[in-house]
Amino acid sequence: MTSVPQSVNRSIQPARKSRLSKILGSQWQLMLMSVPMLLYVLLFNYAPMWGWLEAFKDYSSKSALATGNAPWIGLDNFRFLFTDPLVKDDFLLSIRNTLAMSVINLVFGTVSAILLAVLLNELRSKVFKRTVQTVTYLPHFLSMIVVVSIAQNIFATNGPLNNFLMSMNLVKTEVFWLGDKKYFWWLVGIINVWKEVGWNTIIYISAMTSIDPCLYEAAAIDGAGRFQRILHVTLPGIKSTFVILLIMNIGHLMEAGFEIQYLLGRGVVYDVASTIDIFVLKYGTEKLDIGVATAAGMFKSVVAIILLIIANMTAKALDEDTLI
Repeated sequence: MTSVPQSVNRSIQPARKSRLSKILGSQWQLMLMSVPMLLYVLLFNYAPMWGWLEAFKDYSSKSALATGNAPWIGLDNFRFLFTDPLVKDDFLLSIRNTLAMSVINLVFGTVSAILLAVLLNELRSKVFKRTVQTVTYLPHFLSMIVVVSIAQNIFATNGPLNNFLMSMNLVKTEVFWLGDKKYFWWLVGIINVWKEVGWNTIIYISAMTSIDPCLYEAAAIDGAGRFQRILHVTLPGIKSTFVILLIMNIGHLMEAGFEIQYLLGRGVVYDVASTIDIFVLKYGTEKLDIGVATAAGMFKSVVAIILLIIANMTAKALDEDTLI
């Protein structure tokens, strides 16, 4: 095996440095614009990770809470999550609910966003297209408190939905949408879709605008109808965008949300509404067991990272676009 001469190696290093300095010199405006976002990520995403140390401490005593000098106990808090009879059932229930609602949100959100983007892309009237886009993505800017209040009015026993269903003789009695466990997960998915579908279509519409119009013209010449052009030109054209967004969304499978479940999940539907975030809030603020609460939050983050890596490796094995 031949080795690279030192003179050649030394000449490569200055070339790399000069190339990097040239890039920095020509794009210093972009680098400067990225500084606030970089500081934001470091301050609010990475600096709080210092708090993960509390997952390895024992805060069960009042003296530890009062002084903050909790003793180190290693992985006992993590074992406590999966071995203690009372805590284990509550934690496993929150994991089940989180994954179930996350999968529903992922499927509903992805399908609805792609479907709406395809329909908007097929519209010929620019005025109507922009109007629909504006109307559909405005709910993204509403507070979740407002969204939940609207949902409570719509799905109330004497709300407009029940009145409509009864007027059409589709149901004989009023349906208790907000108090029946079998409806809760689906209601969360519907509320999330209504709030975010317009915003989620923006990326897909942008991807569709980058598709070469010649492909549509060639397909039309070959006799392809509108549905066939969507199936064989539009959808393959956004496949790489879909894969990237899918990988990112899989990394958020452990985050089903907090506001909707916390606001609507009181009373009889608590068993299907409790998520990991609610579990962390319960043990961190109500029971003041900071170590167990931090361990649960750390578990969620670690599992999310593992899911993200697995999804990225799977996409790479299938020769698709990946994040890394």
